[in-house]
Amino acid sequence: MTYVVTVETCIPDDAPDLDALGRFGAAVLLERGFGSVAGAEGPDGVEVDVLDVDVTPHARGAELSVTALAPSLESAEDAVGAVVQEVLDRTDLLTGWLVVSSEVRLHTDRARESLAAADGPDVPPSDPAARRARHTAGGARREDGEDEDGVWSEVVEDAPDPETEIRAMAARLRSFEPAVFGASPDTAELAAGALVHAAEVFIDELYDDVQALADEDTDVADCQGHLWHLDRLPARHAARYDEPFARRFLVTAVALTTRFTDGGFARLGCLAEELVLRFLLEQARAALELYGLLDADVLAALERFRAHVHEGAEEEPPLLGFGTWFTPFGEDHYVHPYAADSFGDEEPAERTEGS
Repeated sequence: MTYVVTVETCIPDDAPDLDALGRFGAAVLLERGFGSVAGAEGPDGVEVDVLDVDVTPHARGAELSVTALAPSLESAEDAVGAVVQEVLDRTDLLTGWLVVSSEVRLHTDRARESLAAADGPDVPPSDPAARRARHTAGGARREDGEDEDGVWSEVVEDAPDPETEIRAMAARLRSFEPAVFGASPDTAELAAGALVHAAEVFIDELYDDVQALADEDTDVADCQGHLWHLDRLPARHAARYDEPFARRFLVTAVALTTRFTDGGFARLGCLAEELVLRFLLEQARAALELYGLLDADVLAALERFRAHVHEGAEEEPPLLGFGTWFTPFGEDHYVHPYAADSFGDEEPAERTEGS
């Protein structure tokens, strides 16, 4: 599972504020310090792979956004915090700098932007009720309010509030029974509904990202327009996230969420699907937080869902670089034909329009 860990660092209390040159120098030193870092150890020796780092310096230190591949959120936070402190300690000009915090943060502001962005008849509705009506007209819910498999609790169809509308979406997560969340039926329903809601929002916004790159005929590094998600992928490859890549990523997201909701999910197929899962979980947590529905029980339920989805992925190969993102983890792992590289390819084949 990939996580983006935000690490806050600070200079010694008695040190003067960093001027512009000092901030620039600190950013360079931190980026160079991470240049030789490939991984770290979390609690109990758990290995964490460091994929990318962005540094934003300020007058009293710097904020680092570290993309890491880790088996759990806690191991990512602990290992990334430790490796940042190690980089600080071994860099002479950063002596005395300290790690203040290391945490995976919710992207609440992005979720709020998403819900407020609808403007015009062609923009997907942000209200959960309207979105559900648009995507599920004529769905398979019986008159008694229970889905056809009978595994989710009764919900109200004409719900006036976001919580009930989110809960109503839970029955559409057909590949998973409530037990995978390891929580009470009430908590499991809320977590499942949030994931379906997140999938709708996420895919709508990826369409917008693809269109933004197409309109400018550019990549993420040079895009001047607003991007919802593609600019949150590892920054070192930003110049390679062009329109063809964005279309492949979008198709991967549609394929994975389809398998989640049609009962056909077996295992994650490639690294790009891991990234999609990370975005879905972030979107679900942010939406729940936005509506005041996020608590420790729901967070734990979503984490157990993440762990369940990763079962059967133990045979994943090591991360080999950008060219492997759409390479199947194995011959029996599914990746949509439009996006997939041939199993074992080191680099994706070039694609042309219509290929």
